Amino acid sequence: MERILVIEDNPMVVKSLEFKLNRDGYDVAIAVDGREAIKFLEEGSFDLILTDLMLPFVAGNQLIQYIKENLPGTPIIVLSTSKQENIIMDAFNLGVDDFITKPFNPNELSLRVKRFLKKNSFSG
Repeated sequence: MERILVIEDNPMVVKSLEFKLNRDGYDVAIAVDGREAIKFLEEGSFDLILTDLMLPFVAGNQLIQYIKENLPGTPIIVLSTSKQENIIMDAFNLGVDDFITKPFNPNELSLRVKRFLKKNSFSG
């Protein structure tokens, strides 16, 4: 079963993501802030990471840099309310694989997750 780490501090978003991803058959771990996310990442591996950019303690882009340095090859999808082009471009420049603007359509999210996991299972 594929493992997904969700890094999100909004409880409503967490609930909807967890519900949707569990229903799709994934093993989901939830980190509510950047520190907790790093702890999860040190303890185990994940097939995909969904992260917000605005996080307590460790900013999203610091987290992305950490993931890219320590877990290269792990796809990262950013979920953010930001519509600011520079923030989106920074995330892509750091190496994220996709960017979904909140509020998002759960089915669209589901399709994107599936696409990245499928892509990685062929290459890995």
